[in-house]
Amino acid sequence: MLALRPNCECCDKDLPPDSAEARICTFECTFCASCAEGVLKGVCPNCPGNFTPRPIRPTQMLLKYPASTARVHRTSRCA
Repeated sequence: MLALRPNCECCDKDLPPDSAEARICTFECTFCASCAEGVLKGVCPNCPGNFTPRPIRPTQMLLKYPASTARVHRTSRCA
């Protein structure tokens, strides 16, 4: 199950579970659309994979399976 991480690893922008701006790679590295498409040019800096829009978990399922609250932020530059 996806962790639904709460922020962009690059710019630290909040990405709530229902955000249409969240992008993930196959390892669930999480970035906002602006960073994923602009700064990173569609390539994950952690695993060199591509990005896809993160699915939105239905509200009733969020109650049973809540999103992660653990923030991940890169210490090195994203570009």
